Amino acid sequence: MKVAIFSDIHANLEALDAVLADAESQSCNSYVCLGDVVGYNASPAECLEKVKSMKCPVVKGNHDQDCGHDTSLDMMNATAAEALLWTREQLNPDQRQWLARLRMVRQVHDFTVVHSTLDQPSSWNYATNKFDAMAHFSYQVTPVCFCGHTHVPCIFTHGSVVQKIPANSITIEAGQKYFINAGSVGQPRDGDWRASYCIYDLNKNTVIFRRVEYDLQTAQQKILDAGLPESLANRIAIGR
Repeated sequence: MKVAIFSDIHANLEALDAVLADAESQSCNSYVCLGDVVGYNASPAECLEKVKSMKCPVVKGNHDQDCGHDTSLDMMNATAAEALLWTREQLNPDQRQWLARLRMVRQVHDFTVVHSTLDQPSSWNYATNKFDAMAHFSYQVTPVCFCGHTHVPCIFTHGSVVQKIPANSITIEAGQKYFINAGSVGQPRDGDWRASYCIYDLNKNTVIFRRVEYDLQTAQQKILDAGLPESLANRIAIGR
């Protein structure tokens, strides 16, 4: 079985469509979404309905939480808050309720999925170094856990020590634990504008990272046409 693991779509329909097409070309027969379906980009309802129709496991991201509820956005940076307020207006009550009801953590097959970290999933901690990963690993009971949230693909391993290694294709080895960030579909932040996701081959015990080009110009124009901040259109072109 090949499972396509994708995260942080952030309402970028063009990127999502490209990732799903690529996953199909790679013979993926199962899908898992790690959250943040909405936020930042201009197609929140379309992305939500597409993911919902897939009937695949989905966990809640912080933007899903903020769009599913009328929480205060005072602590958020101005650009993200403006996009979230706009997004709330684009979603109907059923769509917002679907976001609100998403679970924080799920076990799928023999691996775990979470948007941020397992130690405090509702605090939306960012795992950027081995010390963040150490806190997470103390709660990870399965050999493999996938996350998103940072928009930067990477791998943390836990054997005798915790290490951070580049997001290259790996073979899952017995006796090790793996905390794997799939990167972002809709707003990468690692300097590569292409959509990021990974494929977990359960039969071969391998994880392969994929980068996919998509119709960037259309995604940018939709952001501008929606009246969202121009900076959001600019940043998806540079992957930052």
